[in-house]
Parts: sequence; C-alpha cells; structure tokens
Amino acid sequence: MSDHPLLGAGNHDSSHYGTSDRSTNSLVLPEYDEQNRQMVEKRLLRKLDLRVAFLVLIYIMSCMDRTNAAAARLRGFEEDLGMTGNQFNTVMSIFYVGYLLTQTPSNMFLDRMTRPSLYLSSCMAIWGAITVFIGVAQTYHAILILRFMLGFVEAAFFPGAIFLLSRWYKRNELGFRTALLACGSSISNAFSALIASGILASLDGTLGFTGWRWLFFVEGALTIVVAVSAIWVLPDFPSSPSVWLLADEQTLAQRRMEEDVAAGNEHKGTPVAGWSGLVEALTDWKVWWLGAALILMDASLSFRIFFPTLSATMGYNSTVTLLLCAPPWILGTATSFLVARHSDATGDRFWHTAGPLFVAIVGFMIAISTMNAAVRYLSLFFMAQAPVAHIVSLTWVMNTFSQSRSKRAAAIALINAMSSLGYIGSSYFWPSRWGPSYVNSYIMCILTSTMSIVMFWMFRGHLSRCNDAAEAEEQALGLPKGFRYLL
Repeated sequence: MSDHPLLGAGNHDSSHYGTSDRSTNSLVLPEYDEQNRQMVEKRLLRKLDLRVAFLVLIYIMSCMDRTNAAAARLRGFEEDLGMTGNQFNTVMSIFYVGYLLTQTPSNMFLDRMTRPSLYLSSCMAIWGAITVFIGVAQTYHAILILRFMLGFVEAAFFPGAIFLLSRWYKRNELGFRTALLACGSSISNAFSALIASGILASLDGTLGFTGWRWLFFVEGALTIVVAVSAIWVLPDFPSSPSVWLLADEQTLAQRRMEEDVAAGNEHKGTPVAGWSGLVEALTDWKVWWLGAALILMDASLSFRIFFPTLSATMGYNSTVTLLLCAPPWILGTATSFLVARHSDATGDRFWHTAGPLFVAIVGFMIAISTMNAAVRYLSLFFMAQAPVAHIVSLTWVMNTFSQSRSKRAAAIALINAMSSLGYIGSSYFWPSRWGPSYVNSYIMCILTSTMSIVMFWMFRGHLSRCNDAAEAEEQALGLPKGFRYLL
C-alpha cells in the first residue's frame, strides 16, 4: 500500500452526515436525521462509553493477573517454589512469549466474528481459571507452564479491545478512549498493590495456604465473575444487532465509521477477502518500524513489572512496600487522562509520546544518583508517567492504519505483539544481583527510551513529508482537502 495519503485514505473531517468530500455515491440521510444527528450521536457515545468503562475493568483484572507474581515475590513465592538465580525473571518473561504468539491470529479471527463479546469473555474466564491453578502449583516448572498459558490466553484481550474501539469510535475520538482503556494498567498497578497487601496480610495461613497462594485464588475467582458478567455487557460490532441501541443509534454507529474512512478507500463498500489485510500489514514497512519503536519503548517500561521490587529497595516491610506502590500510579493514571485528552484536542501524537518518556528518563537518572529513600520514592512518581506514551503511540497506530478495517486489525495485533518482545528481553534487566541500586537496570531503560524517541521522531518526519506531498498534489489538481496523517 502506498505511503501517499491520497492513495487509499479517507477524510475524517467530513462535516455532513452521510457525505464526504470526494465520494459521490455515499448515502444521504433524510433531513430529519440530519437535524437530529447531534442528539443521537451524543446518546450513542454515552452508551458506548459506559460499556468501554467495563472494558477498563476487564483490563484491570488482566493486568492484576499477569503482575501479581511480583507482589507474591515479597511473601515467599520464590522460596516456596525453590527458585534461584534468574528463574523469577524467567517466570515473568515467559508470560510474554505466550502473549506474543496469539495476538495476531486472535485479532484476525476477531475481525470475522459477529459476537466479539462472547469470544473475549470466554478468554477472560479461561485466564481466570489459569490464575487459580497458579495458586496450587508446587514446582517452578509448573509455574512456567501456567504463566505461558496465561499469556497465550490473555493475548486475545488487549489488541482485541483496541480493535473493538476502532470499530466504534472515529479517529479524533480514539485517543481518549484508548487512554481510558489502557489506564486500566496504571489503575491495576495502584490498586492491585493495595489488594495484595490486604490479602497477603490477612489470609496468610488460612485453610493451610500461604498468603501468596490466596492472592492467586482470590484474583482468579474475581476474574471469572467479571468474565461471566462481560458476556452481556461488552459491545459487539456496529454491524451486529444490538439490543442496547435504538435503530437510529445503530444506523448512525455504522455511518460514522463509513464517514471516517469514506473518501478514496480502496476497501470501501467491499469486504476484505481472506487474509489480505494481514498480507498488507506484513508488507507495509511502517508496521515493522512502529513495532521496533514499541519494542524499545516497552523494554524501557519493564520497571512496571518489578515495581514492588523497586519499592522494596527503600527498606520497608512487605505491607508498607505494597502500599507505597499505589500513589505513583494514581498520579500516573490522572496525568494519562490529561495527556491523552490534550493529544486528541491538538491532533499531536509525537510530542505526547516523547514527553512522558523524557519525564521517565528524569526519574531513571534520579534513581541512579542516590540511595536516599525519599528521593528514590520521588523517582518512582516520574517513572509512573511513562506508560501514557504507550497509550498515545497505540492511538497513533490506529490513526495511521485507519483506511482498511482488516489491515488495521492485523497492524494493531502485529505491532502490539512485536512490542511484547521488549518485555521478554527486558525482564532480565532486573536481576537480583544488580539490586538494590539497580543502576545498570536504569541505564538500560534510559538507552531504550532514547532509541524509541528517535525512531518515533524519524517516523513523524516521514508522515509529515507524505502530508506535504498530498497537499501539493491537491493544490495542483484542484482537489478538496483529503486524508492527513496525524503527527
């Protein structure tokens, strides 16, 4: 597919419902619907946002189930399972191996489903059961197998949820909604620490099980309960009949997506046959470039997996250590909303990606410079600002590949899967022998952050040149303004 914005791209700023700047065969709704669009659209978005809020709850449970081993580590997880050396790092890393393998085929399968709500809910129930089984595992190798299976199943959710959002929301609405979803990770980091501190302290020894086993039992059971509820709450695609939408809302939901990619879209009005969207994504260099940039970014964000360990370097007991994890993530969640909202309002993606990474680099440098407990705790607040960069970059991916539904599904899954490679390798950035200062670990995070920023800067330059070429061609041929890449 050509990089030129005029080839295979649509204008998302169409001001008339059912029309576009260049499409002459778009359907035009009756005048009554034209006059009432704003009211119907407001009602539609309100209903959608309520269901997206439930997606956030699911993602919170997903993040809790994948990271609770870090909290369990503080209360005998390694000792009870006889782990030595880098085996705990391997336990954390193996999750992302399974996560990497499933994302792309899962999203391509999801694109062909009529009931994504049932598919995502089923996956959630399965990973909840796996989490419970981790609580009864007796050996290191059993934990490895279960963690791999957990990643294999959990991989269906996040890229699937991102794709689901892109099927309901327009380009200028996606940033905030994606942030709302992805902030589930920060919310999970904050409140899972609080929940873990309560479970580990109060249930230790109950029915003969240690506290860390109860952590997996309780969180796995909660996940299953939420999964059952999700069957009736999660939305399907706009083209699927929805009992929670009125007829005019359903029609508008479909038309909004047509408007968003209407003009010049080579796939407009025709289904994408077979796996052509996957082939298009695989042969587009931008997918690989963004994937590599996100590998580096996620490697720099690996501190999230070991946040309780970093908090423990301040010397407090396990309960206080877990409680101290919450405030940095609460602040990080709040700033994520602000950054994502501002990114949508301004249409800027690069600086809203690079900015949080620069703030995190400051935090890494502070942590390197001292072992003072108060100052190192301050550094955690700076680091917790970084994850919003991942949120904005994922929105940028959806904006860049918005022209073809099938290609967008494949691109989201491929790029998110590639980014998992960053966590697979960077889980070994934090060996115990580098503690408690973890200077070498922080240096690795600084290097990967900087390289990621450079790659995004180069990508922005390419898109800017494509936009300039499109504008020059429009002026030369007398065409109306068309699709523009967001920068």
